[in-house]
Amino acid sequence: MVLLKRGQIRLYNTLTRKKEFFKPIEDKIVKIYACGPTVYDYAHIGNMRAYVFEDLLRRVLEFNGYKVIHVMNITDVGHLTSDADTGEDKIEMSARKRGKSAWEIAEYFTKMFFRDTDRLNILRPHITPRATQHIDDMIKFVKTIMEKGYAYIIDDGVYFDTSKLKNYGQLTGKNFEELQKTLKAGARVEFNPQKRNITDFALWKFSPKNVKRQMEWDSPWGRGFPGWHIECSVMSMKYLGEQFDIHCGGVDHIPIHHTNEIAQSIAATGKIPARFWLHCAHLIVEGKKMSKSLGNYYTLQDLLDRGYDWRTIRFFLLSGHYRKQLNLTFKALDSARSAVKSLVDFIQRLSEVNADIYDEKISKMADKMVEEFVGYINDDLDMPKALASLFKYIRYFNKALNENRIGKRNAEEILNNLLELDRILGLKLNEFIEIKIPVEILKLVEIREEARKRKDYETADKIREEIRRRGYIIEDTPSGPRIKKAYTA
Repeated sequence: MVLLKRGQIRLYNTLTRKKEFFKPIEDKIVKIYACGPTVYDYAHIGNMRAYVFEDLLRRVLEFNGYKVIHVMNITDVGHLTSDADTGEDKIEMSARKRGKSAWEIAEYFTKMFFRDTDRLNILRPHITPRATQHIDDMIKFVKTIMEKGYAYIIDDGVYFDTSKLKNYGQLTGKNFEELQKTLKAGARVEFNPQKRNITDFALWKFSPKNVKRQMEWDSPWGRGFPGWHIECSVMSMKYLGEQFDIHCGGVDHIPIHHTNEIAQSIAATGKIPARFWLHCAHLIVEGKKMSKSLGNYYTLQDLLDRGYDWRTIRFFLLSGHYRKQLNLTFKALDSARSAVKSLVDFIQRLSEVNADIYDEKISKMADKMVEEFVGYINDDLDMPKALASLFKYIRYFNKALNENRIGKRNAEEILNNLLELDRILGLKLNEFIEIKIPVEILKLVEIREEARKRKDYETADKIREEIRRRGYIIEDTPSGPRIKKAYTA
């Protein structure tokens, strides 16, 4: 296999259903739009998988020398409980159940979402527009679509006529007629008899009669609120232009949300909004779909409460290929914890090397470690192969350390290369390099050594446990005690 070099990136484009070499519209600038959260509840760990994938994409692009402009919307109105543009608004439903205002609900869960992404070291988007801040822009966009003859009005709102668009549904790989049959047979979308086609979707919804919504606005067609799909088209174009480089989201967005984004954007501008469409596969739990009714529904906080630290969870979410389902099991989380621990132990071991020797072969292997990792990760973000390669080199270097073949300069080269790769991994590995041992820990180690000399092993064991309780580990070696910070994920 010929590995890709830095600057060469291939990505799987859902629109063309093949891997393509990536080249941005503007030289060295990549514009990305990602579908953000609907802020009516805490994000679950499956949601976090998608945002870790998008974080990985951005980090890989930046690692390869691109300047990234990352926009992610906040849906704080308009996302109904049914894909058929029916049911209750999720924000208002949450507000009713919790006895809060819709505005309070949206504000609170937006803060909670960013708390969780921050805890997973997910880079914040450069721009995070909220739907409620762009109502006027959406009304203008709907006007444009209506003027071009792609929309009609029925009792509950303004709808897009999907039969007017030649290639409607191209993101799914199905034509218009096939989509009609699929939706009617699958009953994922219930049919509104006033709609001209089952695939038609709401651009603007009227407020229900005799019902006062908390979030509603005047429009030329009646008081109401925007359709869910219109939000992303309007906000992506406002901040990234009529056509940008990459649009991200989950695979569940392909058949309806992203398909409808493309349709209304083509109707308004004549252009598909993004050149590359990247989609993350679902996270499942113990082989089953995550569901509150099955008792296998987890938020980030749930996993933290079970004793898994953020690095373990992030590593697990990174470990699978983004286009394949990822199966969450506690055995898999335990394996991720072990992998991170071995990485941390290796870094701490390198940090302690002081030998005045230098091995050219070790230096070349340190560079090959980066070369292979980059070669795999640049090929459609193939993290499983990249991680397998990384740990292959860690095993090689650990063996060399056992054989005293690595000197201080070699160790520094390996550490610098690991920190370079951590720009992609996002595990903050620098926090484990050259740990300064507190004076009180060093004093306890000294007292323990005196106890060992007296053969008072009971006291020595108690001191060891006290040192462990304070977050450090003693390893007894022929040359004396070795102290390191405990990794207790």
